[in-house]
Amino acid sequence: MSGITTFSTRLWKPALGVLALVLLAGCSGGDDEQQASSDQQSGEQAQTFTIGSTNFPEQLVLAHIYADVLEADGVDVNTRLNLGSREVVFPALLNGEIDMLPEYTGALMAYLDDNNAHADARTEQQVTSALREVMPQGIVALDPSPAQDRDVLVVTSATASQYDLQTYSDLAPVAGELTMGGPPETRERDTGLPGLERVYGITFGNFRSLDAGGPLTRGALSNGDIDVARMFSTQGAIAENGWVILRDDKNLVPAQNIIPVAREDALTPEIRDVLNRVSAALTTEDLQQLNRQVEVDKADPADVAQQWVDDNMSAEES
Repeated sequence: MSGITTFSTRLWKPALGVLALVLLAGCSGGDDEQQASSDQQSGEQAQTFTIGSTNFPEQLVLAHIYADVLEADGVDVNTRLNLGSREVVFPALLNGEIDMLPEYTGALMAYLDDNNAHADARTEQQVTSALREVMPQGIVALDPSPAQDRDVLVVTSATASQYDLQTYSDLAPVAGELTMGGPPETRERDTGLPGLERVYGITFGNFRSLDAGGPLTRGALSNGDIDVARMFSTQGAIAENGWVILRDDKNLVPAQNIIPVAREDALTPEIRDVLNRVSAALTTEDLQQLNRQVEVDKADPADVAQQWVDDNMSAEES
């Protein structure tokens, strides 16, 4: 009997030790799983803020500026640049592919104002107010910048002299003899061919789909392949080539202030503050210089943006 007792005790003690190791291992595994879960939740909270842009140099510079200042403020930023026209990029904002993009108050207001309910809005204040009214749910227009970049019609000095062109109205009697060039969306936008015909009675003899004031448009105007180019008022190439900006004498194009537009669910108070500070610091003269560096001097948009940030934002933040 005592032998049996001794044998049972010898079996029981090792079994108890194995059970203790199993329990300890189980507790340790639970801690590891809890830590992994905590790390995952922390990673999910630190979401990347994605900035998009349309497809011309000024947009690339602006997107880099916003990204650089946000990164300096500790925000994890991703960029998706040169995506295409507004007709491509704004839907990407709506469906969450990007979180923010630089926009232009008047152009975006016209794009969103399906019923032309705000067609009479022209001043900076009128346009910004109208834009906020037509903004889709979940999308926020932050503070507009004093910097403006307007859509303009540009001709060479020779064409201006030949047809005595100073204003859009001057184009109406001679437009049938001329070829206009610009981005494809010019055919559809109200500030493009439809508005030119509606407001000014301008119908061009031909239209060539090119790019948004880019090398195709500039080259075609220089070579005489087009007579009138749709460009942007801040493009350095205009002054560099001695081209003439025609005056929009009936105000077809509304105010076009730079404005950051973002998904509300991606914004934090810190991100809002940074984007608004950038807008407050930008000027129209800055845009002209930035564009000149990229278009004329062939500087990299990312380098141009970083230099602007160093010159204009660092001292403010320090």
